[in-house]
Amino acid sequence: MKIRRKKTKVVSCKDVKIGGNFPITVQSMTNTDTRDIKRTVEQIKRLEEAGCEIVRVAVLDLEAADAIREIKLKTSIPIVADIHFDYRLALQSIESGIDKLRLNPGNIGDPERVRKVVIKAKERGIPIRIGVNAGSIDKKIFDKYGGITPEAMVESALEHVAILENLNFEDIIISLKASDIKLTIEAYRLISNKVEYPLHIGITEAGTIRGGTIKSCIGIGSLLLDGIGDTLRVSLTGDPVEEVKLGKEILKSIGIRNKGIKIISCPTCGRCQIDLIHLANSIERKLESIDKPLSVAIMGCAVNGPGEAKEADIGIAGGKSSALLFKKGKIIKKIKEDRIEEALLEEILKM
Repeated sequence: MKIRRKKTKVVSCKDVKIGGNFPITVQSMTNTDTRDIKRTVEQIKRLEEAGCEIVRVAVLDLEAADAIREIKLKTSIPIVADIHFDYRLALQSIESGIDKLRLNPGNIGDPERVRKVVIKAKERGIPIRIGVNAGSIDKKIFDKYGGITPEAMVESALEHVAILENLNFEDIIISLKASDIKLTIEAYRLISNKVEYPLHIGITEAGTIRGGTIKSCIGIGSLLLDGIGDTLRVSLTGDPVEEVKLGKEILKSIGIRNKGIKIISCPTCGRCQIDLIHLANSIERKLESIDKPLSVAIMGCAVNGPGEAKEADIGIAGGKSSALLFKKGKIIKKIKEDRIEEALLEEILKM
């Protein structure tokens, strides 16, 4: 079933287009100290190798803002400066060549300070992401709605948007994140009907790898199936490379991006007579860097073999200490158990 994605305004982040009919991009954020240029560059390169398309760095002080200049020279991926409260950090990040700002203009205070940031951003063609989190709702809005509600989050975002629009700035991206899945989904659905700006989606503070993966898949997946979202970040407590891998997997599983290897494998049962669990995990690891769209089936027996996985481009179905290799449901040959992985990888690489 084709997903009807909401058409939004197109915003450029360096050479990456966000919104419109452009592909939904996968983002992450470094967890290194941005002032440690060597470690930050190393992590950004790892993220890029994993398929990250935009990366955000924390700008704690002017030293971190200055560090962006050298980080930019040593990397190629678009970099976003994460700014809170201090407009000087935004101005210095712009001077250092940042590709995008993440800030809430209402938190900067003095309108003249906001104007200075907006003028500089406009001169350099730098977009601004307004990032509203459930924990940062202004007290007057919190009191108006009697707590944190989807309506409160949307009103907060629209207040920030109005500040930028009044300065004739419209290269805006919006995010409305909470750690509560239902709250997040309802807030995005609400704002999607009110603005044409591209939306950056995700569940914030989702948790550790296991719990955060579940929450992110439910939240991000629900929004994408609704046609909402132009760029995404999975937020996990752990190596940010895992965020990128999961973000790509969500897009692939929903069928939004036809890029990379899609593994189809059965849960195994008493019929299985080969070490399918090890085989599936090993093959998935060895193929994760391949961008070619290809579906690979790793099935435990003839019951869940070529028949159920006939749409796969290639696959194996386990037998007694052996497996049948098949392509598009057609059996090609039989392979001994000790050669299953090697033979399957050989055939995949040929394809």
